[in-house]
Amino acid sequence: MNPLRKIRAFFHKEKLDAEMAEEMRAHVELQTQANLAAGMAPDEAAYAARRQFGGMEQIKEIARAQRAGRWLDDVVREMRYSVRMLVRQRGFTVTALGTLALCVGANIAIFAVVDAVILRPLPFPEPDRLVSVFNTYPRAGLERSSTSFANYFDRRGAIRAFASAAIYQDTGIAVGNPGAPRQMPAARISPEFFATLGVPLALGRMFTEAEMVPGSDQVAVLTDGFWRTQFNADPEVLGRTFLNDGRPVTVIGVLPRDFRFLSSHAEFFRPAAEAPDQRLPKERHNNNWTLVARLAPGATLAQAQAELDVFNEGQLRDDPFGELVKAAGYRSLVHPLHADHVEAVKPMLLLLQGGVLLLLLIGTVNLANLLLIRTSGRAKELAVRQALGATRWCLARAMAMETLLLALTGGLLGLGLGALGIRLLAVLGADHLPLGASIAFDGRIALLALAGSIGVGLLLAVPVIGFNLHARLAPGLQIETRGGTASRAAQHLRHGFIVAQVALAFVLLSSAGLLGLSLKRVLETPAGFNSDRVLTGRIALSSKKYQDDTARVVFVQRLLATLRALPGVTQVALSSNLPLVVTKDDDAVRTEDEVIRPGESIRTNYIYWVRGDYWGAMNIPLRRGRFLEEPDNRSGQRDCVVDEAFARRYWPGADPIGRRLTHNGEFHADDAFTVVGVVAEVKQKELAEASGHGAVYFPAPSFNASPFYLVVRTALPPASLGLAVRKAILALDPELPIEDLRTMQDRIDDSLMARRSPAILAGIFAGVAILLAAIGTYGVLAYAVGQRRREIGVRMALGARPRQILTQFLTLGGKLLLAGTVLGLLGAWSAARAMQGVLFGLGREPMGIFALTAALMGAVVLLASFIPSRRAARVSPMEALRAE
Repeated sequence: MNPLRKIRAFFHKEKLDAEMAEEMRAHVELQTQANLAAGMAPDEAAYAARRQFGGMEQIKEIARAQRAGRWLDDVVREMRYSVRMLVRQRGFTVTALGTLALCVGANIAIFAVVDAVILRPLPFPEPDRLVSVFNTYPRAGLERSSTSFANYFDRRGAIRAFASAAIYQDTGIAVGNPGAPRQMPAARISPEFFATLGVPLALGRMFTEAEMVPGSDQVAVLTDGFWRTQFNADPEVLGRTFLNDGRPVTVIGVLPRDFRFLSSHAEFFRPAAEAPDQRLPKERHNNNWTLVARLAPGATLAQAQAELDVFNEGQLRDDPFGELVKAAGYRSLVHPLHADHVEAVKPMLLLLQGGVLLLLLIGTVNLANLLLIRTSGRAKELAVRQALGATRWCLARAMAMETLLLALTGGLLGLGLGALGIRLLAVLGADHLPLGASIAFDGRIALLALAGSIGVGLLLAVPVIGFNLHARLAPGLQIETRGGTASRAAQHLRHGFIVAQVALAFVLLSSAGLLGLSLKRVLETPAGFNSDRVLTGRIALSSKKYQDDTARVVFVQRLLATLRALPGVTQVALSSNLPLVVTKDDDAVRTEDEVIRPGESIRTNYIYWVRGDYWGAMNIPLRRGRFLEEPDNRSGQRDCVVDEAFARRYWPGADPIGRRLTHNGEFHADDAFTVVGVVAEVKQKELAEASGHGAVYFPAPSFNASPFYLVVRTALPPASLGLAVRKAILALDPELPIEDLRTMQDRIDDSLMARRSPAILAGIFAGVAILLAAIGTYGVLAYAVGQRRREIGVRMALGARPRQILTQFLTLGGKLLLAGTVLGLLGAWSAARAMQGVLFGLGREPMGIFALTAALMGAVVLLASFIPSRRAARVSPMEALRAE
């Protein structure tokens, strides 16, 4: 048959079958007429014609085999048969599809997060060439700091390995008219910023060097979203203005629609403008900017690091603080931008991905066992098909088709569960992760999930195909009972799967227990303050309206007085920092009697500038001396308060009251502050941080343009006070919004998000794993009882007691449990060691978790074993033998 006829035959099978039948009928009819003409009787002539023509069905099959697409016909036929079998066995099908959907859906949800945060490259040209540069002072206790304005001017153009370098700084700016201002996220950047990223503007131009000077920086580049919402996507937006902190700012550019830089929420960008003295050598360690660079063509990360080391070494010669920072181990490190941005969350995300992969493995093992049991139960059916001419390979192909259909359907259901899981992760705070805003369920993840489902289907088909290729099916035709027993190899394989399930579930459950216990230890850690009924918010004074210190002092006094007068308010304070959201911790403090020996370094400390009853508002206990009071805010008064960790470090065993210190790297008597009080140590970065860093609280008569925090303790529910606080501030200054107005407890909860969410998810995965292990154990033992029903009946007829039968099957379940527990303990111990970096406050508790895990797994598996064992003990000898 030529190719054209084969193609035609594929699309016209029914018509060709009819034509072939008619042609064969005509041949037989002609031969019958010839036989009649030869003198045969009618019946004999028809019989002879059919005999001479041959077997019609065989001829039809031979003819069909010559057509194109025969393999597709076989596949369609086998698929239809598989669908009928799966629909007929609804219990097995629902269990299998539910298992696959849960496991695939969980993997999709977690992988979507891992993909968005870790795997997917940044959306910039050649993203692997983008690097971040930060300063480090390890001997001073500061492993990571940012860079300075002076660093940027020193390094740009001086490091040959950098094709370009730029700085940025996230900030908040009041936007809008008086009476209805909004504090909006923005960023200050240098002119090369977008060129370094490789992002061209959609409209307009970038900043110039001249616009990096205060007073000449009233220009802005807008994001596409801000352009659309604020200016209604006006194509003539260039040259239009909008108010920033009460000053008109001119729009000079608009970014592309899909632009977003890392996790920044900036709606628009302003020039990085600082006073000229910020470029001097003495400001090289005033670190409050982030430096981003693009490697030059052919340059490597190691080359850039080596050049930067040599450059810094040369700069230390004229650095006023050169000896101090050198003793502190000062270096500038070059890291890949993407990896550096997600470094903190990467271990936990990989841990969660490992957990869901473990869950998928448990589900796969469970299904492999159920499929083997189901295949063993179909031995007679397979034997009949083989007797009718089906080869072993044909049977294996049919079973593989059924398994793949099951896996693909489960994968499709898993897509829906995965999409719902991504929404659940958003509720648990996944969108707050670095790059978390880009988490999405897209076609790429769907295709990967379906490919994984097909892979699981192929993996599940292996033991089923092996059974069909090696099992003896012919005896199935001779057995009219289901009381036969499986081969020893098949039993060992099924039992091995149960052991693997128990072991894997043990690892997952113990890991979830460790994460939960770690979270419990963190929650039990004293924060050093009382967050109950505390409302906080952030304010930034406009540099236009509050240009001098006098205006700022007056406003601060009015603000404190106004808020104290609000109903229900008990204490009010202002602070440059807040615990758990501390923004700056790289300030060095030098005490009067501190001696820096060769090879030693000064230490950095947390620095707070406070005004009002800060310790009363935060309920931080006083240990010695007194708090700062209103007279301490006078210009001539120079008192301060330190915490216990600071006092222990600098004056161990001595009274810190009356000691003096300065807020810089060297002690100067004329700038010294006197310690008048010691307060309790407060957790600064997170509840799980190590103690001993130390904090100093200085009096703040006023606050400059940098944001500061408002702290209000109230006798009322703090959330109900938010509107009154906003109105009170707008009454003082209609152009001054307050942002991030939240309770202190909300801030604590947010700081625990990275620990609470993984613990919750791990607990859910562990629960599913236990359920799968129970289903697998129950399925194997229930099948064993069914296969040995006749044997049990005979034994009981001969005098065996029900308790003996019950003990026999319970013992089998116990042996499988013991083997799985031993293997699970080894895996759990290894997992605990791998998790040390994300666990907190665990000493010998892991052994207790392992014991509890073993007890829980034992209860679940033994219960799953008891049900079929009890059924076996209740087998009636007469009914079992009568069924035969």
